[in-house]
Amino acid sequence: MSALKVCIVSSEAAPFAKTGGLADVAAALARHLGKKGHDVRLVMPLYQRVQQGKWKLEPVPGLQDVPITLGSKRTWFSVSTTELPDSKTRVWFVRCPELYDREGIYTQDQDEHLRFVLLNRAAIELCQWSKWAPDVFHVNDWHASLIPLYLRTVYGWDRMFQSTKTVLTLHNIGYQGIVGADKLHDLGFEHFANLLHQEHLREGKIGFLETGLLYATAVTTVSATYAEEIQTPELGMGLEGLLRARRDALVGIVNGVDYDVWDPRHDELIPARYSPKDLKGKRACRAALLAKYGLAAGPDAPVFGIVSRLTAQKGFELAAEALPVVLHRQDVRLVVLGSGEERYQNFFTSLQRSFPDKVAYATGYDEALSHSIEAGADLFLMPSRYEPCGLNQMYSLRYGTVPIVRRTGGLADTVQEWNGRTGAGTGFLFDEFKGEALLDAIARALGVWRDEQAWNRLVQNGMAQDFSWEKQVRQYEALYERLLGR
Repeated sequence: MSALKVCIVSSEAAPFAKTGGLADVAAALARHLGKKGHDVRLVMPLYQRVQQGKWKLEPVPGLQDVPITLGSKRTWFSVSTTELPDSKTRVWFVRCPELYDREGIYTQDQDEHLRFVLLNRAAIELCQWSKWAPDVFHVNDWHASLIPLYLRTVYGWDRMFQSTKTVLTLHNIGYQGIVGADKLHDLGFEHFANLLHQEHLREGKIGFLETGLLYATAVTTVSATYAEEIQTPELGMGLEGLLRARRDALVGIVNGVDYDVWDPRHDELIPARYSPKDLKGKRACRAALLAKYGLAAGPDAPVFGIVSRLTAQKGFELAAEALPVVLHRQDVRLVVLGSGEERYQNFFTSLQRSFPDKVAYATGYDEALSHSIEAGADLFLMPSRYEPCGLNQMYSLRYGTVPIVRRTGGLADTVQEWNGRTGAGTGFLFDEFKGEALLDAIARALGVWRDEQAWNRLVQNGMAQDFSWEKQVRQYEALYERLLGR
């Protein structure tokens, strides 16, 4: 396979700026494509928090104070670069203080759309200025999804991009970047309104994401099951018709896991290392986790873990129904890390207050603690209403922590139901979005927990799974090659 030139555009990338799995995936894909010998550049905004970090950023000659007009606004951007950690791949940061020097990665400000219009256009222009024509623009979620149409319209004159293909990855269709039709001029599409979604334009709105869906050469999403689900009214979020129309261009590819970071054999963030052949370290991690929060220890009491954004998408209304029942009836422990909607934060705070010897709740996000929970828990709860891919269930499998998940999206593609007769399977799944269904899955898990031989087999099955980026990146390479007709 000959080397490809791939420009990955994302609103966030780990470890520079992260609010969720998008950051992990964008960085990991860039890193592993680079390791395969491809010429990869990852483009993202230079947020205030990145400038305040430890990164040594180098200004790119010829890409300083580049003028750009966004509607009626005249501004400038500059580009700095550094290496993505643990790779030779370069990250190109778009600097524009008046748009990006803000406390958060995302805002509710009136010019939020302009922040990502700039990202789209600067990604194209930095390629122009550096005379680097990508074979593929790989754009992520709504924030970068205007690039396919920009290449046809505003930058359609530049023959440098005549062979460039575009891939749009949907990480979560619930976020679509919808703005009012009065922003047409800001987007630079005042002369190309006929190319936008006409029905929605008449309704007075423009969707960044739907525009990308209309014009990307190919559309991927982060699991095969989610690719099917988003073509239905239940999970298509209003775009199911467009996705069905483009089904031949739609591909589901499960996200990979970076086992350089997430593997208990060499994880420096956990109290003890362990492997499938020697699980003593996992028992030590379990004891350390319970001791950290003063929870009653006991080898017969399984530890449940949750690391999550606390949102309706993640299914925590089911947890509110099921967990008080389990904690009343069973000798179990629960450690939760997460923040989000106030109602769920209040629920876990109340649960900790009601069961102080059984429940610990930590707010916010703590990278080290998330690793400690994955290593120290026996079971991991993900009762999601929908889940495009999910990463924590795959982390859990590698750490010998048995997932209990709803059969949706990437959870359905990565966790197999335990079969006590054959000894196959890696976890426990339920279908109906009901508290009773979650309770049933927990009951089945606890039944196996009491059978030491069966439990050990279940743990070993999970730890043997391979969701490495080395494996998953080959599917992206094959997609790029197919689009380029190689």
